[in-house]
Amino acid sequence: MKLTEITNKRKILPLIFEKFFSETTREKIEKIILSIAIFSFFIHLALIYLMKFGFIDLPTNSELFKSPISAAYTPFSFILIYEVYLLIYYLPKSFTTYITKQYEIITLIIIRKLFNDLSDLELSSNWFEIKGDLQFTYDLIGSLLLFFLIYKFQKLGKVKFSSGNTVNPTIEKFVKKKRLIATILVPLFFVMALYTLIDWTAGIFKSSNTIPSFESINNLFFDQFFTVLILVDVVLLLISFFYTNQFHKIIRNSGFVISTILIRMSFGSSGLTSTVLIVSAVLFGLAIIFIHNKYEKNEAIDSKPI
Repeated sequence: MKLTEITNKRKILPLIFEKFFSETTREKIEKIILSIAIFSFFIHLALIYLMKFGFIDLPTNSELFKSPISAAYTPFSFILIYEVYLLIYYLPKSFTTYITKQYEIITLIIIRKLFNDLSDLELSSNWFEIKGDLQFTYDLIGSLLLFFLIYKFQKLGKVKFSSGNTVNPTIEKFVKKKRLIATILVPLFFVMALYTLIDWTAGIFKSSNTIPSFESINNLFFDQFFTVLILVDVVLLLISFFYTNQFHKIIRNSGFVISTILIRMSFGSSGLTSTVLIVSAVLFGLAIIFIHNKYEKNEAIDSKPI
């Protein structure tokens, strides 16, 4: 009986994983979220104009309803949800792609914030004296830097070095553990997102005309999301010790944990400090993978027959 139960458990995990992470599922989720994103954009836009012309009077002073440009904020939020799914999707497949997705998510959060910054710009000769205009400048430069750094990170992450060493068969066990973690993360993040939405909505109704600041709305869900990612990265780091004792791989995985922590810290700050922390996180990850590849190249050269 015990043997049957163990066999069934071994069959259940691959079935659940296939259900969540098959190519068919990914395509379905992509279509659903993109459809919702387009629909939400027009709903948000309609609400802005209905409020502007006095057809409805919502009890809100939110910055998200001041300008039609702000309507782009809502579809970007749904695109970010899809990016969260892709991050989990690539976790068992490629560790560097998984980290890249983290960087892409924080960059998209900044891009999403730019739409709100655009709607609140004060075009004047005192550009560098106005807080909102300064924040727009930080976010604009930061997003460009991140875009370039992510490109370099992806390029370095794809570099492969041929080696005379045989592939460690235990690596498949590591992949299975990553699949287990990914399978747990899907329902966990769904529950987190649902709880955040319900809690935020309930908070609005309880506080009548007062809506949380834009900064808190922008960080909604993702501050907790990156906290969980730190824990996941630490677990992956600890598990990796069972499968490799190579110094450069341990440092690489440890460096990625530090990079994620720096991103998480950015949610607790604002202005230039937040942008600097995010850019520093990606720059640190880029430096880590660059040095890691140097080690890999040396090992590949040393393993070649003389």
